[in-house]
Amino acid sequence: MSVLAARDQPTLEDFGHDVWWIVLIKIVGIFGVLVVMTLFAIVFERKVVARMQQRIGPNRVGPRGYLQSLADGLKLAFKEDIMPALADRPVYFLAPVIATIPAFLAFSVIPLGPTVSIFGERTPLQLTDAPIGVLIVLACSAMGVYGIVLGGWASGSTYPLLGGLRSAAQMVSYEIAMGLSIVAVFLYAGSMSTSEIVAAQADGTDLSFFGAEFTGPSWYAVLLPVSFVIYVIAVVGETNRAPFDLPEAESELVGGFHTEYSSLKFALFFLAEYVNMVTVSALAATLFLGGWRAPWPISIWDGANTGWWPLLWFFAKVVVALFVFIWLRGTLPRLRYDQFMRFGWKVLVPTALVWILVVATMRTVSREADLDGGEVAVFVGVPIALLVLAGLLIASRVSNRDTRVAARAAAAGSVNPTEPEVLPPTSRSRDRAAGGFPVPPMDLRVPPSPRLRSREAVGAGTVVGTGRRSSTLTEPAPAQQEDDDA
Repeated sequence: MSVLAARDQPTLEDFGHDVWWIVLIKIVGIFGVLVVMTLFAIVFERKVVARMQQRIGPNRVGPRGYLQSLADGLKLAFKEDIMPALADRPVYFLAPVIATIPAFLAFSVIPLGPTVSIFGERTPLQLTDAPIGVLIVLACSAMGVYGIVLGGWASGSTYPLLGGLRSAAQMVSYEIAMGLSIVAVFLYAGSMSTSEIVAAQADGTDLSFFGAEFTGPSWYAVLLPVSFVIYVIAVVGETNRAPFDLPEAESELVGGFHTEYSSLKFALFFLAEYVNMVTVSALAATLFLGGWRAPWPISIWDGANTGWWPLLWFFAKVVVALFVFIWLRGTLPRLRYDQFMRFGWKVLVPTALVWILVVATMRTVSREADLDGGEVAVFVGVPIALLVLAGLLIASRVSNRDTRVAARAAAAGSVNPTEPEVLPPTSRSRDRAAGGFPVPPMDLRVPPSPRLRSREAVGAGTVVGTGRRSSTLTEPAPAQQEDDDA
């Protein structure tokens, strides 16, 4: 079956031939789309969560509060920028930039529509594509980790450092599961190009079940449900969204890796998070939901997949994916960090590996033994599924054995005393960090505000800083030092 036979369907040969002003229009258009989608996603999230919690939500700025995110962005841009005196200045400044730029670059290979006419020039609604287009998205996602971990390290504080390390471990772990989840898509589509993966989902899949021929769905979300479920879970963890927002756990690490950031630098981290949400939602629509092609029954209309209409179907799928992100945040409680990492490494990654083996085995058996899809599912898929389920049941019983024994003993009336937890000894005269508690550095300092530059010293022994960002600050007067020690 030729997957590239659809009218106006771009191929790899259609890229790299645009004139310079078409490329410029596409670059500016993608940047504008991502910024607008970020502003929309913030208001959309606050409105949906408010609806779920029976609140009003933002309703002051603009019609029905729809310009609230724009007002928040302008407010952040004009707020005072405070940099800790102990921060590594170049890295502290570059970290939010490193986190934001790859988030925008990843969208360059996402197909938004078919070949259209822009001022008389025929061009695909996609900036560029490559035979390894999906790997470009994964590479850009991996680059965002550097911005997060460097931002936490360069802040010169303990809690941002811990938040950056946890974010890096979380993102790397769930990127592995996300990468494994789309291997089965590559096997079915026969390509890693985003435009060709969309083309592979253009028509219904020809299926046969013991001689009966019929046309099945073409979306890989239906043909590869395990891959789709793993991808959905992995991208929620990879984008640090609830219930996997451990780097920003309010009761644990304050604000995570960006605790010491303010003003425009904080806004860049915020922008990178929401652009990543839009990007992974667009990638989900491309890999599993048919891309820019209209869903059934809209696809019955001949003009549904031509012209500029596919933009509507594509962004409708992206908005639905964003709603799933918001739905999870408003529904599920936050996981513990150890539970979260255990789930990623011991559940998602093994499941993805087994699923890749199952898909590869079924396709190989179907091709070599000349069997139809129904026969392969019955003779290969069902036995493998039974073996996997049996293995999971046995592993579950083994891991929960101690819990079951304790529950039976408690039900029988036995008493199981537990030893009290002994914490490391601490005292006021001893450094708390030596007792095993992570504490921020006691010499963490923030430069004085530039607004105090023109003020004079107030009171005896009190000196107001000049407002210059310097690591050398004025020491308190001896009398004041004695009062502080007392």
